[in-house]
Amino acid sequence: MNEPWIERWNDRYSKEEFAYGEQPNNYLKEQLEKLDVGAILFAAEGEGRNAVFAGKLGWTVSAFDISVEGKNKAFRLAETNNVTIDYQVGELQTLNYNTEQFDAIALIYAHFPADIKSMYHRSLDKYLRKNGVVIFEAFSKRHIDYLAKNEKIGGPKDIAMLFSIDELVADFANYEIIELVEKEIELCEGQFHNGTGSVIRFVGRKK
Repeated sequence: MNEPWIERWNDRYSKEEFAYGEQPNNYLKEQLEKLDVGAILFAAEGEGRNAVFAGKLGWTVSAFDISVEGKNKAFRLAETNNVTIDYQVGELQTLNYNTEQFDAIALIYAHFPADIKSMYHRSLDKYLRKNGVVIFEAFSKRHIDYLAKNEKIGGPKDIAMLFSIDELVADFANYEIIELVEKEIELCEGQFHNGTGSVIRFVGRKK
C-alpha cells in the first residue's frame, strides 16, 4: 500500500480521541455473542475497539492494520480494559499467521484499496478453519449517495472501494451464507461514522 494511504490512517489515529469510538460495532457485537469463544482475527482493526471487545468475551484475539498509530491506540484501549491482544502492523502477505489458525475472522469496515480488496478476502480464507465464521459489515456501493448528502457518515468516496452483494458471493464462494443483506442503518461511532448509511452485512461459515 502506498505511503499516502498509510500516512492518512496514521494521522487519523494519532489524535487523543478514538476516531470511531471505544465501543464495538453493533453488528460485530451481536454476531460474536452468538459464537463459542475461540481464536479470532480482526482485519484492518484500527484503534482496536472490536478486538478489545472480543478479548473481554474471552476470545484469543489477533489483529492487523497498516497503522502504527492504530496499534498504539489499540494497546492503550486493551490495557484500560485489562485484556491482551496480538496486534501486527503491515500488509497481510507480510504477516506470520498460520493456516487454519482462527475460528472466526472479522471484517468491520475493512475497506481495502479497490485493487486488492477481493485478493485480501480470498487470502484471509486460508487462515480460517473449516466451519469457521466470517463476520462482515462495510459500506455498500449505494452508500456513495448517502455520503453525498452527509459527509459525517464517513466511508470511501471511491465507489470501487465499496461493496456489492455479488462481490461478497464471489469472494466467499466456499461459504455457507448465514446472512447476506444490504440495508440502510444509523451509525453513531466516534467522530467519523455518524448518520444514515447503506451497508452490507454478511455472516458466512466456511465449508
